[in-house]
Amino acid sequence: MSLNEKIAEGLPPAAEIAERRTPTGVQSLRQLFRRRAFVLTLNAATYAGLVALFAQLLGHGGFTLLDGLLLAAFCLSTPWTILGFWNALIGLWLLHGPGDARASVYPYAGRAADDAPITARVAVVMTLRNEDPERAFARLRAMQADLAAAGAGGRFAWFVLSDTTDPAIAAAEERIFAAWRASLGEGVSLSYRRRLENTGFKAGNIRDFLERWGDAHDFMLVLDADSLIGASTMLRLVRVMQANPRLGILQSLVVGLPSRSPFARIFQFGMRHGMRSYTMGASWWAGDCGPYWGHNAVIRIAPFKAHCALPVLPGRGPLAGHILSHDQIEAVLMRRAGYEVRVLPEEMDSFEENPPHLTEFTRRDLRWCQGNMQYWRLIAMPGLKPMSRFQIAWAILMYVGAFAWIAFIALAALKVFDTGRSDAPFPVELGITLFVATFLMSLAPKLAGLADVLLRPGERQRYGGTGRLLGGALAEFLFSVLLGPVVAFRIALFMVGLAFGRTVTWEAQSRDATRLSWRTAFAGLWPQLLFGSLLGGLLWVFAPAALLWALPVLVGLLGAVPFAVLTSEPALGRWLARAGLCATPEELQPTGRMDWTPSSPALATNS
Repeated sequence: MSLNEKIAEGLPPAAEIAERRTPTGVQSLRQLFRRRAFVLTLNAATYAGLVALFAQLLGHGGFTLLDGLLLAAFCLSTPWTILGFWNALIGLWLLHGPGDARASVYPYAGRAADDAPITARVAVVMTLRNEDPERAFARLRAMQADLAAAGAGGRFAWFVLSDTTDPAIAAAEERIFAAWRASLGEGVSLSYRRRLENTGFKAGNIRDFLERWGDAHDFMLVLDADSLIGASTMLRLVRVMQANPRLGILQSLVVGLPSRSPFARIFQFGMRHGMRSYTMGASWWAGDCGPYWGHNAVIRIAPFKAHCALPVLPGRGPLAGHILSHDQIEAVLMRRAGYEVRVLPEEMDSFEENPPHLTEFTRRDLRWCQGNMQYWRLIAMPGLKPMSRFQIAWAILMYVGAFAWIAFIALAALKVFDTGRSDAPFPVELGITLFVATFLMSLAPKLAGLADVLLRPGERQRYGGTGRLLGGALAEFLFSVLLGPVVAFRIALFMVGLAFGRTVTWEAQSRDATRLSWRTAFAGLWPQLLFGSLLGGLLWVFAPAALLWALPVLVGLLGAVPFAVLTSEPALGRWLARAGLCATPEELQPTGRMDWTPSSPALATNS
């Protein structure tokens, strides 16, 4: 094959092959190896230090079986915190240090000219399942109109892929689609298809699209029912894909839409300013083995269709059958096929909606948990890159770590019954040091994200100024402290249920800001309340001095019901909006042709 043929096929030139570069040819594999070795060293050293400190603390006066169980729980719950800490710090350094973050982290994007013509055939596909059709189609119409106004709509075809089972919703989908098609005439390619069976869940829905229409398109832009992407972002992603023929999946950085729900508003405020530094740091060493989050991403159809079909897991029970969490497995299969998977760590007009209250948030999390637990059977798939196997293991550990954290809390409370301790004074300083170190490390992504915004004066103003930014950060910090133990306990309880065959179903997600009743909140959260009461009562009777250290967990568990009700209260959301607290830049300073404001649920294009 000639050099020109190699370039045409997306293969790097011979000199680059000799240097062993990534499939796009933009980065040296040796350089990525050094980065990964560096991050591994940082994490291993930090992990060893924390485990050694904790083992020394437990060994005070002798080491018991309970101490061994506590150490095991600590070992399983800590790695996620450590990697988040280093990702955030590395990302903050890349963003504000002396180097060029773009050249270091995502040089492939530099190949795409801002005015490059769109030559690829792009399918924009939105998957639906019993969703509000008015809301979903309003987003698609806004995106299509924005793209047409940019003068680039001719290369895009639009597909609504429905797995809706409710006849009334299905009829509404068909009616709204017919009205949309009639309003546009013959100039736009629109298609609607509804499957009668939800075989393979969302991945099966996409696979059916590939079999029907995939060969007629080069790329697909995958959307969830709550996705909304501006024309500039769609064109940017497609141009980067065009410029890199060996780029298989390009994931955009997804942020939350402005919301009337106080729960969603506070949650996505923290995600919004925290994701930039974290994702930049993670992308620096993940490189060509990046993540795919299942939506708001452009995918090269030919290799995806040929190489990324998901296996059906044999056997019976909740971890058998079709895979719920499809995205990470599709990403590692794409990399196995010789194509890069990258996340573009730029803030763009790429949005989603977050769950409006705690009950819906945990319901979504449990579906992800069950899907990630299926990965146990996939981690040994042949031909995967070592980095890909790590990503699968890490996805599993995210939920194993939550289970281990709750186990740690329960075991720590049982220490009050652990006898046979010596009379030597307890090493209070060591205990405080360990507590403060792990607590600050868990906050690192939020603190790094906050520092990133504060270091950019113009960015501070986009959040309403320094005062509102800090006020929102304080509110989000308290929110996270209360949310953490509630969600972790729910995951732990569910994982116990998985062992006995309990499963979840994939149903439509509630997206409206609705008030959660006290009865509903109690019905879903009484286990947290019971666990918190038992934990608090045990410490109150046998170790009252430990109550101060357990306070963050106890407040979250005992206050789970009022927390859920309050954070679902629309009046609180309106007050936060009036005060300008926990506002994202799109709410305060709408940009572009699309209206992102919560007061415009139709999300129509501006005139």
